[in-house]
This record gives sequence, structure tokens and C-alpha cells, in this order.
Amino acid sequence: MFRKILITALMIVAPFAASADRIKDLAAVAGVRSNPLVGYGLVVGLAGTGDGNSSLTQQSMQSIISRLGLETTASNLDAKNAAAVMVTAEMSPFLKPGQVMDITVSTAGKAKSLKGGTLLMTPLMGADGEIYAIAQGNLVVGGLGVEGGDGSSLVVNVPTVGRIPGGATVERLVETPFLESEYFVLNLHRNDFSTSNRVAEAINNIFGGGMALPLDGTSVRVRAPADPGQRVSFMGMLESIEVEPAEPNAKIIVNSRTGTVVINGNVRVAPAAVTHGSLTVRVNEDVNVDQGAAVVAAGDNVIVAPGDPVVTPDTNIQVDQPAAQAFLFDPGISLSNLVDAINAVGASSADLVAILEALHHAGALRAELIII
Repeated sequence: MFRKILITALMIVAPFAASADRIKDLAAVAGVRSNPLVGYGLVVGLAGTGDGNSSLTQQSMQSIISRLGLETTASNLDAKNAAAVMVTAEMSPFLKPGQVMDITVSTAGKAKSLKGGTLLMTPLMGADGEIYAIAQGNLVVGGLGVEGGDGSSLVVNVPTVGRIPGGATVERLVETPFLESEYFVLNLHRNDFSTSNRVAEAINNIFGGGMALPLDGTSVRVRAPADPGQRVSFMGMLESIEVEPAEPNAKIIVNSRTGTVVINGNVRVAPAAVTHGSLTVRVNEDVNVDQGAAVVAAGDNVIVAPGDPVVTPDTNIQVDQPAAQAFLFDPGISLSNLVDAINAVGASSADLVAILEALHHAGALRAELIII
């Protein structure tokens, strides 16, 4: 039965409108996700740019050497050519043991550069504490750091972070409910009841009624084929179904740090009048300095001697108050009219934010105002 439905679905998916979005662009399958991994390791082979006398790195070197059958103490080790590092990776879903993935290596101590280093075997653990991969290899570092004898230095990019393409080998499979679960659950990237309902309707129109059920504004449950061999092909067709998403909620996003304002196309304004004007007061404070004089009379002789300077304040006040510019919003004004009206009065980004906030507090802005 499922095989016939799959063949029929292949013929129905194609004629859908090209303007619609695919389900794979609107939602993700629950349980099918990447898993972050992290580990602590040691990079060796550095050209004197390592951690130096860091006790953490010395202890790490001692631990590794002891596991190789040699005995030494941390105080006898010099870590100027080694660095303690943190290793991170994203394990993609369905990766099998033996497959490889890229890793990122970052210094955890005083190392100035990882250029030319080699990461020693490092176990990578998941959130449950289990080891899922083993990392090792030569680092690729895009940065450069140079230091002179007089203390001068030059740093290009970030030499303390490097990558190893294919540097980790998967050792354990992460279990997913894809093959065992009776249902697939599609989680929308954006919570919307209308879009959730449309996704379920589009699936039911192709595969038959009762195949999909919207659980809430985010999740849609889809009955999965009982045969595990049909699940991959079924999911491939399911993700290719095109759905016209519902229009998003009216929102205005304001970045208060950069002055950026983003207004989506569903914003409406109730009848309102806005007056935009500014009062500018300029005060220029200056002083006039005159040379003072002292007059001394001695008989018939009059002597004029230089005296203390005379300082006279000179204040100039100018008031510039241009005529306030007013504009009226009619009922149900659209986004383009709103922007045109505000731009017509020469409002800056700060003025625009002030006008939008005032409209929002007045109850005339039919949108959610978000300040970030």
C-alpha cells in the first residue's frame, strides 16, 4: 500500500506552484540533528610559541608520556613547543563509525600560535560523557604571529585557532528514532499555527487524509512507513512537497545601537497624526580682552602705565525653530506609505525610531515593536 502511495506522490509533487516553499526549508525532522563534541588535548611541534612553563601543559605531557611506558616528572618537561588545547566538532546525524569529520582546535593556555603543530590523539565526548570520536592530525592555521626582541609584535588574523579537515574519526553511532518511531515529527523553524495547518493539509492532499496531523503551532506529526526500506524515499518526497507559508506577524525590529529599522510588509497603522519638528538652540560663549591702564599724576607729569587686562564676556544665543511638519496616517496605511510619509519629512533613523515608538504607545501601530 505504501509503495503505491509513494509512486503516486512522485507524480503529484511536481505541478505545485514554484513560488511556494519546500517543507525541508520550513521544518526539520525531530531527532535528526547534529551533536556537539568537545575534548581536551595537546598540540606538539610548535616553534617556541607554546605554553612555556604552564603547569597544566606540563602535567598533560607527563600523563601522555607515562601512558607510553616512560617515567618522568612535570618539572623536567618544557612546554615551549607544546600547547594545551580544546577540540570541538559538530557530529552530523547518521554518521557511522569509521567516517570522518572536521574539527576546530583552540588554545587553552598561553600559547601564541598553533602554526605547524600536530594534535595528539584526543577523545571527543558528547553531552552524556561518552566518547564518540577520536581526533588527531596536523593543524591548518590561517593566522600569523611574530614577536621581535624589543617587545614589538605583529598578529595577523587569529593564530591561536586552527582546523583539521577530516581530523576526527567516528567511533560510536548516535542513536536516532528515524528507523524505529511510528511517526515522523516535523518541527517548523518559526512557530505559526496557519503554516502548521497548511503543511499538514499539503501532505494529506498528496498521501491521503489522516497521514499528517498538526499537533500545535510548531509540530506536525506524519505517519511513517512500516517498512524501514521505504522511510528514506518517503522522507525525500515529504521534504520536497511545496507549501505556501502563512504571512508572518506584523513586526518592527529596531537595533538601538546601529539605528537599523526593519519593517515587514504586514505592518498597518490606525488613523493618527504625527508632528515632526525640532528646536535647536546654539550658545556661543566668547570673551573680549582689553588691555587695562593705570594713570598716575605727579605734579605737571601724567604717567600712563599698563594695568591688568579687562575681560568682558560676549555671549551670542541663536534659536532655530523650523516650522513643525505634520503628516496624517489614514486607516489601514501600508508599509510603503508609512515609509514614504516618514522619509518625506526628512526624518533620520533616530527620528524614525522615536516616531514608531510614539505610534506604538498611542496604540496606532498594528505591529509588535521589538528593540534589540
